[in-house]
Amino acid sequence: MILEPLGSVVLGLALAWAALRALPHRLPSRPAVFATGTLGALFGTFLMRSVLEPDHVVATLVGAALIGAVTLSLLVRPRSRRLSRSAAA
Repeated sequence: MILEPLGSVVLGLALAWAALRALPHRLPSRPAVFATGTLGALFGTFLMRSVLEPDHVVATLVGAALIGAVTLSLLVRPRSRRLSRSAAA
């Protein structure tokens, strides 16, 4: 019972760490990214446990990882565009 939320927290932290390594300049502050990854994975665990039966541990953790990744993707900012000289004038 306690292992699924604990596993989802670890998955959320791992996803947040991977996102910060891949896109450090396009994400907000590190604490916000880690909090979002963790809370997204916990929400994914809650959602998957309410959809599936409690005996599906692997499917619950896969769903938690997917929902955690989706919530992290909402934090990604668009690439900054440099103004060209003609647009600045």
